[in-house]
Amino acid sequence: MYAPAMAKETYAYRRLERVIKGFANHRRLQILELLKREPELSVEEISERLKIGYMNTSDHLRKMAITGLLLKRSDGTSVRHKLTVRAELILVFCKKLE
Repeated sequence: MYAPAMAKETYAYRRLERVIKGFANHRRLQILELLKREPELSVEEISERLKIGYMNTSDHLRKMAITGLLLKRSDGTSVRHKLTVRAELILVFCKKLE
């Protein structure tokens, strides 16, 4: 009985670790702050506003979407990005740490 309980606990910690890694980068935090102020931006718009490369921006957005921090919506030829409730809560948490 001890082993399954430990496995379940380890799984929960690994899930949490994955979420934390999803925002544990200064560029990702900048992107989250930008999307809080200006929701529904494309990769190109985000990269222009933050003055970072398109591919780098795209990679950060992909990682944040995988961890449940962003929602993506197709808009013709571009994809729009929006914060999830989880991302909004993370921004509140980070502000309290400042």
